[in-house]
Amino acid sequence: MSTKTGPQRYPGASRANWYQDDFGGDAMQVDVVVLHTTEGYTLPGYDGGSVAPNLTAVPDLAAKKLKWYQHFDIETSSRALVNLRGGVETNTLNVCQVELTGTCDPETHAKWQAAGHAHVYWPDAPDWALQGVARFLAWMHEEHGVALSGPKTWPAYPTSYGNGGGRRMTGAQWSGFKGVCGHMHVPENVHGDPGAIDFARILKYAKADLDVGDDDPTQPATPAKPKVPAFPGRKYFVPGAANAYVLQLGKQLVKRGFGDHYKVGPGKSWGEADRLNVRDFQKSRKELRGDADGTPGPLTWRLLFSA
Repeated sequence: MSTKTGPQRYPGASRANWYQDDFGGDAMQVDVVVLHTTEGYTLPGYDGGSVAPNLTAVPDLAAKKLKWYQHFDIETSSRALVNLRGGVETNTLNVCQVELTGTCDPETHAKWQAAGHAHVYWPDAPDWALQGVARFLAWMHEEHGVALSGPKTWPAYPTSYGNGGGRRMTGAQWSGFKGVCGHMHVPENVHGDPGAIDFARILKYAKADLDVGDDDPTQPATPAKPKVPAFPGRKYFVPGAANAYVLQLGKQLVKRGFGDHYKVGPGKSWGEADRLNVRDFQKSRKELRGDADGTPGPLTWRLLFSA
């Protein structure tokens, strides 16, 4: 069982429909977000929570914002994906699942319009709704290291149903995937949601929210602002961790004049010298002094690399 790292509650999300106490789940270190659409215009009951995701975003059309409901911890497996016995893992493969209330089906959209049911048709979602999804993904990127990238193909429903066009991942592709995808990309599942949602625009908004820029090399660079590398997540800076991010952090600490506790210089293994150097940097910044524990979080990382 994995150890959870970072915050487990999305800020502002309601726990009025909390299902983890009834259905449990496996602890995971999340590196994937799967987007669904509910194909309904109100908050689902999810059969009492037995098929619930981690979170549901319900559009408040009058206020032009998403209202979030959290059903499981960010890093506890939820239950909204098909997981066949003896197949690949889906719900439990380091994935946080998000249901977007509304539809991706043009026929359903037309019927609801005719019946007067206010809703979001996600392939043509308003900017404020896409920005609400983007803010969540930006938070997941900053707090849990989920990559702001994903499949290039997001076909329209009903083409997206089943495996039309071959966009659904194989078991091997799914096991190696990191980032954001749709229900229609997950193996062992046949659903076609969220259809032709404007994924490129969501990623653009998420990156703008983080001020990390766009990694697309075809786009012109913006020299006015130094690019801050993405915070990889707290799980890379815990006792026993050994990875390139620890070395990257250590080199930046030395560059900024906070390497006094290194005896021979920074390395890839997280240790007490790293923690003490981070703590010294945190004490040097008024924004961080109240929580100078030596553990790098997203704000520490951003301030350290922003100069």
